[in-house]
Amino acid sequence: MRVGFIGVGNIGLPMAEQIQSAGYSMVVHDIRREAASSLIKSGTEWADSPRAVAEKCDVVCTCLPGPVEMEQVTLGEGGLVQGLRAGTVYIDHTTNSPELVKKVHGEVVKRGATMLDAPVSGGKEGAQTRDLTVLVGGDAEVLEGVRPILDAMAKTVMHVGAIGSGCVGKVMHNCAIFSLEQAMVECLTLGVKAGVDPAVMVEVFQKAALGRNMGLHVRLPATLFQGDFEPRFALKIAYKDMSLATEMARLHEVPMAVTRATERAMSEAMDRGWGDRDSSIFLTLQEELAGVQVRV
Repeated sequence: MRVGFIGVGNIGLPMAEQIQSAGYSMVVHDIRREAASSLIKSGTEWADSPRAVAEKCDVVCTCLPGPVEMEQVTLGEGGLVQGLRAGTVYIDHTTNSPELVKKVHGEVVKRGATMLDAPVSGGKEGAQTRDLTVLVGGDAEVLEGVRPILDAMAKTVMHVGAIGSGCVGKVMHNCAIFSLEQAMVECLTLGVKAGVDPAVMVEVFQKAALGRNMGLHVRLPATLFQGDFEPRFALKIAYKDMSLATEMARLHEVPMAVTRATERAMSEAMDRGWGDRDSSIFLTLQEELAGVQVRV
C-alpha cells in the first residue's frame, strides 16, 4: 500500500514521519519542497502537485491549515481529486468545515474513490510522540481498511459518525476549550484584582474540582447526561455563588461576559422554580434553545 501525504507543516511533517517509520512507501507534496526534505532524504518520493500524488497512491492524506487550502488542494487546478483512481482512499486531517468536507466527498465519490475526514487533536508535540487522537467521519468499513496507517501516527483512532462528523467533533471540542479558557481567565483576573496572588489562584483552579475535570467526568454524566436532576449541588446555592462573583466583578470593575451570561441563565432557571433541583438543570435551557438534548 502506497501512501501519499500533502501538507508537511508543524503537525503534518511528524505525522508523515510516523507513517514512514512504520514502513510504508510514500509520496509527498507541499507548497514548499524544503519542508519535505527530511522525508525525501529518508526515501520518500516527491511529487510536483496534489494530482500527481493521487495518481501514484492507494491512500492520500492531507493536513492543511484550513478550508481555503483544503479546497484548493482538492478541487483546484492540479488538485488531488483529478488524480484519484477507483478504490483510492482520501483522508483529510484538516480541521475543516463539515460542509466543505461533504462537498469534496461528493466529488471524490464520482471518481470511484472514498473519503474520510479525520482531524487530529494533540498538536505538534503529540504528532512527534504519536500521542494523537484522530476523530474520523465516514464509512466504518473504509476506516477499518486504513486503520493501520492511522494507528501508525496516533494512539487513539475514534469513529465519530458519517462523513463530516470528525470535523464536527474537533471544532466543537476546540470551541469548548477556548470558551472554558475565556471563563477561567475572567475568574482568574477577578481573583487577582481582588487581592489573591496569581500563582495561588492558578493552584486553586488546578487542585480543586475544575483542575480534576469533575464536571465532564463525574457531575454531568450523573446529572444532565442522564436527565437526572435530583440535587447533588442545588441550583439556589450555585446561583448564590454566581451572584457573589458578579457582585465582586462590579466592585472591582472586571468585565466578565461569560460569567454574566451564565448568571442570566441561572436566574431564568430560578424563575422557573428550579432552585431546589440540581444546579446542572439550568443547562437544559441551552438544550431548549438548540432543540436537542444531550443524553448518554
